[in-house]
This record gives sequence, structure tokens and C-alpha cells, in this order.
Amino acid sequence: MRSHINSRDPLAHEVLAAVLQVRSARGSDRPPSLQVLLWRRALDPHLGRWSLPGGRLRADEDVETSIRRQLAEKVDIRQLRHVEQLAVFSDPRRVPGPRVVATAFLGLVPSDVDPEVPEDTAWHPVEDPPRTAFDHRDIVTGARDRLRAKLSYTNLGFALVPRRFPISVLRDHYSAALGYRVSATNLQRVLSRRGLLTDTGDTAPSGRSGGRPATLYSFVHDDMQVTDPFAAFKPPSAGRARTS
Repeated sequence: MRSHINSRDPLAHEVLAAVLQVRSARGSDRPPSLQVLLWRRALDPHLGRWSLPGGRLRADEDVETSIRRQLAEKVDIRQLRHVEQLAVFSDPRRVPGPRVVATAFLGLVPSDVDPEVPEDTAWHPVEDPPRTAFDHRDIVTGARDRLRAKLSYTNLGFALVPRRFPISVLRDHYSAALGYRVSATNLQRVLSRRGLLTDTGDTAPSGRSGGRPATLYSFVHDDMQVTDPFAAFKPPSAGRARTS
């Protein structure tokens, strides 16, 4: 996970990824939260701070090939359901020493996989991250905001949830990603009206309390599509979550 920048390069280029996942604390009744994968630096500069995974762009790679390779090699993240370029960070002072330009990516891992990560790597809540190195917190914030925006007008929720899910799980994932509680009924109505959900014909196992088994749904498409370019999910008003 260490990235080495040659100080003799007139302009070095690195790739970084804000890998996000909706995660639940084991053995906890707390709702799931949106989290980001970070690793703790063992060298200066910014010794002990937390950083985004990534590293040097090779001469024979494009930026997406590079970040996918490095996530697989360094933090064993191979099960990304969605990757997209987020932005280029080119402030001459973004890192100490020789200038380094960074191409940052947003990566999404579905909640039903739990990648094995090195001991110096951990998941952290997006809303309350530890002290980060360089401009990495800005990149995390940008990734969170990109995800929130695209949940409104695309089908990007497919990259957060398992392949099959009850509506209650879908609601919990959207709530975690958006940062506020959404209505399961309204969410199902909006996504169904856009033709994004399909009934799988199966049901989830009954819980401890019994009751009617929940219907399992899936997204119609497993790649990102713009479904309503002018739509926006709106935060709760007067105690209710609304969508348009």
C-alpha cells in the first residue's frame, strides 16, 4: 500500500480511491453507516495519519487500470461493483516536497462482501473519519457527495446492496448513504416508477419474531444508468422523508 514517488520526476502522478461501503457493526443494533477504507501511514510525512489506498501511476497503465490493480494488490479489494473517476487534485502544495498530481476515484463495494484487509487498514465512518493525510479528507467528502447526488438521478443503489434484498434493507442502505432516514414506502414507489426494481419471486427467511416473509427485490440493471436527470432526493421535512 506504500506509494513511492521519485523526487527526480518533474511531475509525479498518483491514483487514489475513496472506497465506500455501507457497513453494520457486528453484534450491534445500530443502523448501518457509510464507511471509507483507509490505511495508517508508517512513514513521514504525516506519520500515523490515515490515507486513501493507491499509489504511483505506471507508464504502461491508464488511471482506472492502475487503481483497480493497486486495490487488488495492496488491500485485496477485488469486488468493486462500481468505479468512476472522481476528480483530479493538482494543487501544487497538496503534498510536501516535489509536486504530485492525484487522480481520485470513487469505488463502491456491496454490503454483502467483507474484503480481507491488512492490519494497518480499516473501515471508518465517512461522517467521522480519523485524522487524514494530505488532502485525503477532501477526496472522501467529494466521493460521499458524488454518491449522494447520483443516488437521486441514477440507479447507483445497485452497487451498495446485495444482489437480492428486501425493501427494508434497501431503505437502510439509502439512508446510510444519504445521511438521513428515508421512507421505505416512498423509496420503493419512486424506484419502481422509474423501472429500476424487479420482484425476484422469492422471499427472505422469517426473522425471530416470525411474521410474513419479506419479498426479495433486485435492481433491473447492474451497471450505472441515468434514470431521471432532474430528480433529487430531499432530506426529511417535518419528520418525513420525501423524494421527487
